[in-house]
Amino acid sequence: MLSTNNVSLTFGGQKLFEDVNIKFTPGNCYGLIGANGSGKSTFLKLLAGDIEMQKGNISIGPGERMSVLKQDQFAYDEFTVLETVLKGNEILFNIMQEKDAIYMKPDFSDADGMKAAELESEFGEMGGWEAESEAMVLLAGLGLDVSYADREMKDLRGSEKIKVLLAQAIFGNPDILLLDEPTNHLDIKAKDWLEQFLLSFTNTVVVVSHDRHFLNKVCTMTADIDFGKITTFAGNYDFWRQSSELAQNLRNNQNKKAEDKAKDLKVKTSDELKQQLTLLRKEQFNLRFQVTNGQNENPARFKHIRREIACIKTILNNIVPTKI
Repeated sequence: MLSTNNVSLTFGGQKLFEDVNIKFTPGNCYGLIGANGSGKSTFLKLLAGDIEMQKGNISIGPGERMSVLKQDQFAYDEFTVLETVLKGNEILFNIMQEKDAIYMKPDFSDADGMKAAELESEFGEMGGWEAESEAMVLLAGLGLDVSYADREMKDLRGSEKIKVLLAQAIFGNPDILLLDEPTNHLDIKAKDWLEQFLLSFTNTVVVVSHDRHFLNKVCTMTADIDFGKITTFAGNYDFWRQSSELAQNLRNNQNKKAEDKAKDLKVKTSDELKQQLTLLRKEQFNLRFQVTNGQNENPARFKHIRREIACIKTILNNIVPTKI
């Protein structure tokens, strides 16, 4: 399992991520989506440890191995195709190199024999005896036959290098697989093969891709980057989009209902105030009539009514601007 705890990152003065907490669980392929510039590739680099975060931490399960699709096509130019794929599991590759170096020693000693035996045991436990055949199966699936095995990477075309780097990333059944634009420059057969591989892959995958068809085919979960936060949703890209549109429509309907209710309230308030204004004006008229006929004056009440009338007129003008 891969998880983040309060991960935050500011890049170039822009706050890309703030207190991101998310868990990527085994058996799921997560499509990482978001607007251009939202930080999808940057987040993958954070997960891979290629970029240092300002706050928080990232953790994986004990003993788990993470593999990342490398983007530098020239990083392995001095290696053969087979060696490049095997370097997808760096520990296994180093054991192979170390035991081969021991066997090549002209003064092979008893201590060397004991060390070689330890390495052979570890090599076997890691599936080392099947490593080369597994690598060749991956390369063949991506359209590179056995004749490529001993060719140097520097002699390959760009599209061929990409296939080798993809085989490197998925080699050795990693526990966590991070893929940034894995379908770029892949032909249809290689892309179909990759889709089938990921559909049968039982560990954790996090993928960034502009290929919506690919995301719909392989993703079981969607992780949406929005305003520095990441929210996960069950389902592929289309399911997320349809759910988001439905949620937006519901919010719009709720807002419209709230606006309609506010308008109704204004109308009701306006009618009630108009009725109150009419009653006050009648009382004001009666007080004036009483004064005219020599009856008892109530100047305090008359003054109060006048203030009430002015106040109600002001409120009515603010609710529905009109001449009162």
